[in-house]
Amino acid sequence: MKFLITRVIIIFSLFICFTGCEDRHEKAVFENIQTVDALKKHTEEFKKRVEKVTDGVYVAIGFGLANSILLEGDDGVIIVDTMECVETAEEVKKAFEQITHKPVKAVIYTHNHADHVFGASVFADNPAIPVYAHETTSSYIDRVITMLRPIITRRSMRMFGNFLDENGLVNAGIGARLNLNQDSTLGTVRPTRTFSDELSDEIAGIRFQMIHAPGETDDQILVWLPDKKVLIPADNIYKTFPNLYTIRGTMYRDVKQWVNSLDKMRALRPEYLVPCHTGPISGVDNIYRILTDYRDGIAYVHDQTIRGINMGLTPDELVETIHLPPHLANSPYLQEFYGTVAWSVRSIFDGNLGWFDGNPSQLFPLPPDERARQIAKLAGGGNELQFKAEKAFNDGDYQWALGLTDYLMRLTPNNKSVIDLRVKALIALGEKQSNPNARHYYLTCAAELGQGLTIHQQGNPTPEMVHSFPMSRFFDSLAVNLDPEKSADVNSTVQFVFPDSHENYFVQIRRGVTEIQPELYENPDITVTVDSKIFKEMLGKLRNPITTIATEFDIDGGKMGFLKFMAMFDPAYEE
Repeated sequence: MKFLITRVIIIFSLFICFTGCEDRHEKAVFENIQTVDALKKHTEEFKKRVEKVTDGVYVAIGFGLANSILLEGDDGVIIVDTMECVETAEEVKKAFEQITHKPVKAVIYTHNHADHVFGASVFADNPAIPVYAHETTSSYIDRVITMLRPIITRRSMRMFGNFLDENGLVNAGIGARLNLNQDSTLGTVRPTRTFSDELSDEIAGIRFQMIHAPGETDDQILVWLPDKKVLIPADNIYKTFPNLYTIRGTMYRDVKQWVNSLDKMRALRPEYLVPCHTGPISGVDNIYRILTDYRDGIAYVHDQTIRGINMGLTPDELVETIHLPPHLANSPYLQEFYGTVAWSVRSIFDGNLGWFDGNPSQLFPLPPDERARQIAKLAGGGNELQFKAEKAFNDGDYQWALGLTDYLMRLTPNNKSVIDLRVKALIALGEKQSNPNARHYYLTCAAELGQGLTIHQQGNPTPEMVHSFPMSRFFDSLAVNLDPEKSADVNSTVQFVFPDSHENYFVQIRRGVTEIQPELYENPDITVTVDSKIFKEMLGKLRNPITTIATEFDIDGGKMGFLKFMAMFDPAYEE
């Protein structure tokens, strides 16, 4: 019985992104790791400080991954973006209070990313404070509970280097680091004033205009202060080549829209530009030149990728041929400290043509295990393949050595010498990288394999944050965790009833397929009645799951039957 309850909670817990874990402080240790000089120097961008941009405009840099911006008015302030967690936001708030103790009159989200919204409760600490955002931002925030959350979490933690020691994590490319750990508190607040295309308003004597400008996300907005000629461009520009694609995984980012948004920014002719990552820029002509180079860099990669696609080139071939022209490649704002041209090219190809590269050999390629066996046979056997991989490493051909260990790990996954070789190749590649995302990914994967590092979720949501998520998000992810073998001969339905919120969901298993509908089902096999907030708190691990199910769930049809039903949803990944 206890096992089944635990199993059900593991399943449901996958639906909420941020769940804390006790007694998990492990970090990968890299005592003698090397770092390229360019990446070391880039750290200077994130010296912790609050910088005055112009009268009444201040930006906090280096406190976390993103910036937070203070706009001071007559009798209050506006906060633009709120950091990645409550603890970092509180540090920023104390720094802002060295400038002014005027109360917060409004908060603005430039977009939905965690490093911009999860500290909001520190600044919007009562319901009377309006929270401005694009009309789609709230729905994007809800997507932290998604079908892909387990894999996005693992890849994000690798990319940002959250489990690396100080030697491994030098900086995060667009910020000092992502300040999320098992003790972090997450406190986003729902947007209360939203718009579609543009919205102008005035608060505390500050006139501001918000303009929809999709780029890094579809909900990005520009914040324009016409009286001060200050432009806050969200994440549509920062001092590094942009993440037109992010290796943590993302939907396609529309590169053409990004270019159009930069054109909107140029048309404003700002005197001050305050990015939400890296430092501010001043001077009309200087800003115009930087914005022009930035949009040209993105446009060049897009246009040349499409040109190459029409020539019949594959992604691998495109990556070999597309490089920024010298005047753009030399721009300080287009150095590859976050995104890269190569990753962008691959994303643009996939976003326009999909996964098939046009090569007929890729229509039905060999399964990975069979390919590994064939490669080993071609090399003269597994031992010879390993010898060639070791020789490649010793010759300094680290990428080829790593690629050969892909096959070796499939043939002999527990071979310690192969594991050691793969770890060494990963570390060697990481040391050569000036791109922090790539460096962190290599080094974290090396630590997972060689040091037994375990990646787990980071951060603990407040009860208010958990309550704010729509119930639909908790159920959206259930279907993708159904075990097809366990449910192959099952036809059964569970009805969930939430009296306090007047919501109903039925979950039906039909021989390996799940149907979930937000309505009542006629004659379900089992009916579960529970308060919606209690249900959400349990899934957010704010309540003891065993006690909650035993005392708060009213189950008609048998508690054991309910647990057995839910146990068929067998997640492929657990914390």
